[in-house]
Amino acid sequence: MSNSILDVIHVNNYIILAVMLFCIGIMGVLFRRNTIIIFMCIELMLNAVNILLVTFSTMHSDPAGQVMVFFIMAVAAAEVAVGLAILVMVFRNIGSVDIGVLNKLKW
Repeated sequence: MSNSILDVIHVNNYIILAVMLFCIGIMGVLFRRNTIIIFMCIELMLNAVNILLVTFSTMHSDPAGQVMVFFIMAVAAAEVAVGLAILVMVFRNIGSVDIGVLNKLKW
């Protein structure tokens, strides 16, 4: 009988999954123009880091990484709340959420 999920699924699989999610997030931030999609890609990158923290925390039997995940989730929730509030105000003023249109906000 296994003591940990890491005995069933190898650590390399978690690392590969996290790297793939992080790369998808980076590509979304770099190449997409819609701010909502950019926010979702940033969240995807944060979740990839959370996967790695939980994996290594479980691997080393140290709960510090899992505690850190809660802090990252709290920061991510605050980022979403503030980011969406800013996005709503930008949409009310400009009428678009496209990053290319934001140059209208310059003085």
